[in-house]
Amino acid sequence: MADLLYVIKANTPKEEILAALKAHPEIKFVSLVGIDLAGNDTDEKIPISLFLKDIDEFYAGTAVQTDGSSVVLPGIATLNNAKVDMPIDPTVNWFVDYNYEHCDEETGLPIGSLRIPAFLIHEGKRIDSRAILMDTLEFVKKNLLDMFQKNPKISGLEHIDGKDVVDIQFTSATELEFWVKTPLEEADIAEMSASQVMQEQYWQRTRGAVRTALEQAVIMLDEYGLGAEMGHKEVGGIKPHIDENGHMNHVCEQCEIDWRFADALQAADNELMVRTMVKEIFRENGLEVNFKAKPMIGLAGNGEHTHIGMAAVLKNGKTVNLFSPTVLSENFLSTIGYAAIMGLLKNYEVINPIVSATNDSLNRLKPGFEAPVCIVTSLGHKPEIPSRNRTILAGLVRDAKNPYATRFELRACNPYTNTYLVLAAIYSAILDGVLSTVGKTMDEMLKEISKQAGEQGFYLEKDRAYRSEENVFEDYTDEERNRLFGAPPATVWENMQGFKNYPEKLAAITAGGAITERIIESFTEGALLRWKTELISRIIPENRALVIKMTEIKNEMTTDLDAYNWTKVNNLRTKLAKDSIDEKSIFTLLTNALNSGDYQTASGLQVEMYDKMEELKATYDAYKKNMI
Repeated sequence: MADLLYVIKANTPKEEILAALKAHPEIKFVSLVGIDLAGNDTDEKIPISLFLKDIDEFYAGTAVQTDGSSVVLPGIATLNNAKVDMPIDPTVNWFVDYNYEHCDEETGLPIGSLRIPAFLIHEGKRIDSRAILMDTLEFVKKNLLDMFQKNPKISGLEHIDGKDVVDIQFTSATELEFWVKTPLEEADIAEMSASQVMQEQYWQRTRGAVRTALEQAVIMLDEYGLGAEMGHKEVGGIKPHIDENGHMNHVCEQCEIDWRFADALQAADNELMVRTMVKEIFRENGLEVNFKAKPMIGLAGNGEHTHIGMAAVLKNGKTVNLFSPTVLSENFLSTIGYAAIMGLLKNYEVINPIVSATNDSLNRLKPGFEAPVCIVTSLGHKPEIPSRNRTILAGLVRDAKNPYATRFELRACNPYTNTYLVLAAIYSAILDGVLSTVGKTMDEMLKEISKQAGEQGFYLEKDRAYRSEENVFEDYTDEERNRLFGAPPATVWENMQGFKNYPEKLAAITAGGAITERIIESFTEGALLRWKTELISRIIPENRALVIKMTEIKNEMTTDLDAYNWTKVNNLRTKLAKDSIDEKSIFTLLTNALNSGDYQTASGLQVEMYDKMEELKATYDAYKKNMI
């Protein structure tokens, strides 16, 4: 498809855009991509002729409008005040999305839709996720530039003069993990769990339709100029079967695709495009793609590690990584690098609600495998030996020979995390760390990040520890982890309470004025509505169906152990799903608490329901296995 136009580069003049579109008549539609607070992107089919005719109106935001019922902006764009304008953003790349199943009769090429990133404006104010990130980065940049002018000599950055810093670059990248399966196939959880433990799938050779789709996706990344780096199998999955015609079936495996970093806003746009592209390519090969954080309980979930970097541009045009120290072999980080990770960790309780805003996301964040639950980092045992501790929340990624490689990797995100809002919160927290510790030396900063719980610091909290080079799952008890690094929230309700319980930390991420109290309230309201609705309409009915399936097995060889196990199973079934006049089941109590708005009680009942369901499944499995 060498004749196709895949991307219109950022800041391309209008005249060149019009010329390119007229030269590609297969591009029939324009779609404006606004991102609401839940991370959903808008999509529509506007004839390209209207865009060519009214391009100025598209730039001005008067050509396309939406309303409060079509985007997640609760408490902002309401039904009685719903008008939302959508001006386009010319400062980022515009991608062309092709429908390879619908070809243009004249050219024989697939029909294309030009997807243009846009903002959502309500009552004259930008209130979308993209604008929040853009405005936050401008605020952080201004403050860092001012800081360098006032403090030109920074410990660990002796190789630059702060007065020569003229610009700040924010770089980011995400890694996309996903499950692939044949439609309608049921997963064998036990078989895949065993395969996962024995590491039979990780980095293994892909085959058949999965190989074809993965190769096509990696090639397509380069067509869009995203700089494909790798596509490979992840830890989860089982070997597929081959039918009598040589076709693969019973496909169920996990994959990952990586691509190069970009400016933070462009990186978030890139991720959205890749997610859409991957899903379509695998579908064309007869495969379903699932980006959920924990699509199957008991198996590896889908993470989306988010990389965060920051650089200074000097008067002479040189770019300098602000996290790298002058001498890489002697120090882990510059003072700004230390400040960045400390700002992220100290303020994480108000970043976490954005990272994990769904039941699904929190299902992934359980102790075990490689899903992080503790607010802790790892730097490495020595500066010359990079850390590879995969049990921590935010890790330092560095190359002792390459100063440009130094960055941080937040490991808790998943493919449906709103990357725009997460990056806005992270860079705000980084700024808080930098401004609160300016003037400190590298030795002071290393001592601060390495302090023990109970030791008074100048920035970090006294009763917490923030660095560990150990395996935080195996080398600490649950009580030790919670005491040292903070207890992780178990439900969406608990996680959203971070906004209320830590007002001083919330102030750090709202300081720029882009993440406002109104935005936080709207985000929280939307997250809690989805939490409540999913529990009532999906999770409880699914659990009830499982309880109903667990029936007594009639067998002539029943033993006393079978009777004991069935009694235990039935008691759990009753506790979960059976009401009496005097006592209500957990399902009923949870539903009533949610409907009455008693979310604190509902949160506790949700945890109890999960625990009882796991106990029930384990007990019934033991009961079945003893039947012959």
